[in-house]
Parts: sequence; structure tokens; C-alpha cells
Amino acid sequence: MALHFELVSPEKLVFSGEVTQVDLPGAEGDFGVLEGHAPLVTTLRPGIMTVYAGGNAQRIVVLGGFAEVSDKGLTVLADTADAVKDFDRAVIAARIAELEQQATKLEQGNELDKIITRLDHFKEVDRHLTGTAAH
Repeated sequence: MALHFELVSPEKLVFSGEVTQVDLPGAEGDFGVLEGHAPLVTTLRPGIMTVYAGGNAQRIVVLGGFAEVSDKGLTVLADTADAVKDFDRAVIAARIAELEQQATKLEQGNELDKIITRLDHFKEVDRHLTGTAAH
């Protein structure tokens, strides 16, 4: 059984083809999509997406975006999408520094909470890229 999957970033069509499964970093938590998944639209948080096709697993860094599951398959519109091996870690370091600076300027409250949550997501991606985490 196969699931049609398309991954699109602002720069290019990153992937289009049949896969067996895709694991995504959803805003509400990680989730997997197989053929026959219920329709849904959700936002993605910064994280690692894993695409299973042809007996192989490819890990891709996404820095946010949207995912739509429909009867036609899965479409991911990602802010950034690069294979883990090709990803420029300086991008993550710059985002972390920027968010840390923003957090120091905010008072306690909802905006600070949002910044801290986003900062945590970027730090998690950085840990995956530098450590031995096998997400």
C-alpha cells in the first residue's frame, strides 16, 4: 500500500512520489500518516520529518509550515525543508539567538510564552542535529 506524498518549500518541490509512511512534527505533537489516514489540516512546528519509501527512511528538517491529508494523499508546505545531512546549522543558531533576544525584552505573559515555546522547538531541532537522537 502506498501514500502519495508531496513536500513543497518556497524554493522548490522537494519530493513528490509514493511512500509508505511520513512522520511529522505537528504543532500538537508528532504524528504519522499512512495510506487511508483521516483527512486533516494542521500546522507544523520546527522539527524532523521522516519519510519512509522504498525500504529507506529519509530525515528532513522542517522549520514550520502546514500539512494536509486528503483522499489524494499528504501534502506538506514547509517554510524550510532540507535533508538533515544538507541542513545548515547556522540557520538554527541564528533563529535561537534571535528568539532568545526577543524573550529578554518581553514581560511575563502570552507573547513571552509563545516565544519560549518556539525557542524550545528550535533547540530540540538543534539537539537532534548535534546529538545521537534517532528521531
